[in-house]
Amino acid sequence: MDRSWIHNPDKNSAEYKLGVAEFIEVAKKHVNHRGLARCPCSKCNNCVWMTLRQIGLHLITNGMSYNYTVWTHHGERMKKKHSSSKDKMFESSGANDDTTCDNDEVMDIINDLYPFAAHHHYERNDDIQDQTFHDEVVAEDQYIPDMLNQEIDKYERLLREAQEELYPGCTGFSVLTSIVELMQLKVKNLMTNKCFDELMDILKRMLPVGNKLPASHRHAQKIMKDLGLGYVKIHACKYDCALFYKENEDLDECPVCKEPRFELNTNEKKIPKKVLRYFPLKPRLQRLYMSMHTADNMKWHAEGRVDDGVMRHPADTVAWKEFDKNYEEFAKEPRNVRLGLASDGFNPFGDIRTPYSMWPVMVVPYNLPPWMCMKKEYTMLTLLIPGKQEPGKEIDVYLRPLIDELKEIWEIGLPTYDKVTGSVFNLHAAVLWTISDFPGYMNLSGWSTKGYNACPNCNDDGTSAWFSDKVCYMGHRRWLPHNHVWRRNKKSFDGKTEFRAKPRKLSGEEILSQVHNIQFKRFGKHPSNPDKKRKRTVEQRNWTKKSIFFELEYWSKLRIRHNLDVMHIEKNVCEIILGTILGIEGKSKDTFKARQDLEALGIKESLWLEWDGNYWVKKHPFFTMEPKPKMEFLEFLKSVKYPDGYAANISKNVVLDTGKINGLKSHDNHVLLQRLLPVGVRKYLPKEVADPIVRLSSFFQQLCSKTLCMEDIHKLQDEIVYILCKFEQIFPPAFFVSMIHLMVHLPEEAEEAGTVTERWMYAIERMLGRYKKFVRNKARPEGSIAEAYVSQESLNFCAMYLHKVETPFNKSERNFDGGPRQEKLSVFAQVSRPIMSSSSIPFLKIDMEVAHWFILNNCDEVSPFLEEHKELIKLERGVDIDKRHRKLFPAWFCERVRRLGVANSPLYNDELFELARGPLRAETYQGCIVNGVKFVVAERDDKLTTQNSGVHVPGDQETGDVDYYGKLTSVIELIYRQRYRVILFKCHWYNTDPTKAGTIRRDYHLISVDTKTRWYDSDPYILSTMAKQVFYVNDPKAGVVGK
Repeated sequence: MDRSWIHNPDKNSAEYKLGVAEFIEVAKKHVNHRGLARCPCSKCNNCVWMTLRQIGLHLITNGMSYNYTVWTHHGERMKKKHSSSKDKMFESSGANDDTTCDNDEVMDIINDLYPFAAHHHYERNDDIQDQTFHDEVVAEDQYIPDMLNQEIDKYERLLREAQEELYPGCTGFSVLTSIVELMQLKVKNLMTNKCFDELMDILKRMLPVGNKLPASHRHAQKIMKDLGLGYVKIHACKYDCALFYKENEDLDECPVCKEPRFELNTNEKKIPKKVLRYFPLKPRLQRLYMSMHTADNMKWHAEGRVDDGVMRHPADTVAWKEFDKNYEEFAKEPRNVRLGLASDGFNPFGDIRTPYSMWPVMVVPYNLPPWMCMKKEYTMLTLLIPGKQEPGKEIDVYLRPLIDELKEIWEIGLPTYDKVTGSVFNLHAAVLWTISDFPGYMNLSGWSTKGYNACPNCNDDGTSAWFSDKVCYMGHRRWLPHNHVWRRNKKSFDGKTEFRAKPRKLSGEEILSQVHNIQFKRFGKHPSNPDKKRKRTVEQRNWTKKSIFFELEYWSKLRIRHNLDVMHIEKNVCEIILGTILGIEGKSKDTFKARQDLEALGIKESLWLEWDGNYWVKKHPFFTMEPKPKMEFLEFLKSVKYPDGYAANISKNVVLDTGKINGLKSHDNHVLLQRLLPVGVRKYLPKEVADPIVRLSSFFQQLCSKTLCMEDIHKLQDEIVYILCKFEQIFPPAFFVSMIHLMVHLPEEAEEAGTVTERWMYAIERMLGRYKKFVRNKARPEGSIAEAYVSQESLNFCAMYLHKVETPFNKSERNFDGGPRQEKLSVFAQVSRPIMSSSSIPFLKIDMEVAHWFILNNCDEVSPFLEEHKELIKLERGVDIDKRHRKLFPAWFCERVRRLGVANSPLYNDELFELARGPLRAETYQGCIVNGVKFVVAERDDKLTTQNSGVHVPGDQETGDVDYYGKLTSVIELIYRQRYRVILFKCHWYNTDPTKAGTIRRDYHLISVDTKTRWYDSDPYILSTMAKQVFYVNDPKAGVVGK
């Protein structure tokens, strides 16, 4: 739409009036429920709400703001510089407008942050006094005057900085604009304060005399402070007994243990012994609705979600829907926020020689869509619990301010301004569940994850016994059907029959009744605490406390309160299995004591210790690889090459000399268990051992998928019970630590809480890694993190508005594929970008013909012409119809389209004609990026440590088409007239013809192809967008040619 009329100085011209009318038509569709919209005139600057008639008068009188060319306040959305499928936040039709002034973006920031103060300022300085905004928002809530008083001082300070020229005559940058963009640069590149000070000094000397650029980081931070939300310091007892908070705020000693609150430094200044940093939740929730960039997405769960019975988001789950059913008033307002609360300890120094455990508490807003809700930009830090020791069960002491705030938001609500509607509503929020690892589960829930009843889901009805100096958890036959034959099998299991039903999962009310009237130990780690060594009573079961979360009215009614963390469970399971089947010393569960356990139970006689006259001998078990197969398995792992960005290089962790695998991270174990272990074990372990391991890998693959169906979850429940029962037949009892047992509950939790991607610790662990980078002053790690976080938080909000600097929201993807194209013809509109050294080549005529024929056959718009021509060939009643069709069609098609053009037929278009005329030349490349995936030709790929040449074209299951597997040999760009192009992949295809024996092997969910075969050499091309990437690994079971 042409908007040059905005710059027309003649406000009475027909062009200008037509433009105003055009704007009013657009604005009509985006008024609030009272028929008001923001006025974009040069005086109001989108800060005053008016009727459309008043807006029209203002635009004629004052003119529209010259820089308001993308009407973001009236329904249009600013587009990212490079579109990303992963972050759909900025999807729109408006492009990045170079005419937009950087200062206008900063004005939008402060106007959105302080909407009431902004209106008050513009209304006070406008010659037209308008009461509509006041009527609109003040009538909604009695607290607006208080909110205005809180905002006005900060707004006026920021406005002065935003309106002050950076230097005399500067039109593009104000003081505030320059600070915001420079701070973005600092944070993005992890610049130290000293480096930033030096940069500011250089820039200040570069700029004209009289410039207002701050001289240092400290001065810049003072100005930026009003854009941030800050935090509160709350003193705590050294021994975690209590906080000096509310009624204890003025005390000088702990009300519980009487430990002094302060210690004196060398200057006789009082220094608190422990400080909790509390980041209030209320303003952070309010800020989610202050910006158009997030406010609209906060209703995605109610307005943008597809409810088709498939679980993709917490809103699809039983837990969410039952909560809505129990609290209908809460559910009626889609803007009410559902939260997940996460916590975990970490060492801020990253050095195990310096023991230190700091515990941040974070919340994630589940209202946002799945591609946003777990991202770091929307994860809110609420508490920073200080070290050196972990809080343990005393975490409830530190959670007190957060719980008080959550209770207030739930019961009373929070007056919140909604940018989308321009009105104030009363926001409520609820915590759906917590996210933590298993030790963190104990701290948050109060259920001890140690001892005979370590499983919180089984409660006090678990099955455990003392083996090998530790408690082991078996008895998984309880989950089998009542008449299953394994229930009577003594010899293969623990020497007993098993007819008990599976443990019943208790409801929240039943859990509350267990802890309601029990006197637990008092909080605190003081050496003189009389409760410190007191043993738990029978009534206490494994409870160490009544969790503070039960103070929340709804907590006992939630279907699931604390999540088992799939990430850590998967990691530990992989380490246990790998250590045991490889016989790695210190990691294998097959020890001398484990063999003695078997003898004590009278089972698995072949594995009992034998006396050779001098020593007890442990025979080699059937579930552990022999030395030679073990070395071959390790060589198999060392040969693995992953695609770019898929996972860390595992070959670096495999040590052939010692026969060990060292230093695997959680994600390494994730990939190893799901992808590599099932391939490798099939040859080197007996089938009865390999079978449950391969099935376990498939179990985790399905459990960790981004979508889940109830039917699939029920199958997973049956599958994991079978796998665990098979493990009981194979491995000694010492194998069954708590992490092995917890797998049986994972499908149960998925049934209630949905996909694991919103409930596991990967996103939280990434946040902890981010906090580690914030530590600059190692003497004060908590202070470093707190200051860096509030600075980063304010800049994240600003980043949503900045379009001329790189931010987390507009940063192009690592593998950018060029973005959507303008062409309409399907083959010309491919989203792909060739990379790496192009060179013009004289394509042979036969190659060009084959490639052109393939394109014509795979262009949807050409299909009707292909059918038409084939019918004409059939009418001639000749032989070799297909051959003649292929030979004659290109020339016939070109002439046919030309005639359509002469006749001005609606079937004609220029792109179709240029396609019919054929390509001019071809260029070859060594790689290509398609849909964010990087492909590299095999010749180059073989020299790299990554593997990006594997190609897969899925077949059509309905028509019975086979899947095609191959390797990329060349990327070819065919150049047409008018700069149109088509990108093809030339591939070496492996024979996967199912009618020929030995070409493709299927074993479980694994597919093995013979890489020495060739197929379709005469027709090797595919469109680049047809390709799906796969990576090949050696298949030990299939021999040297199997992949």
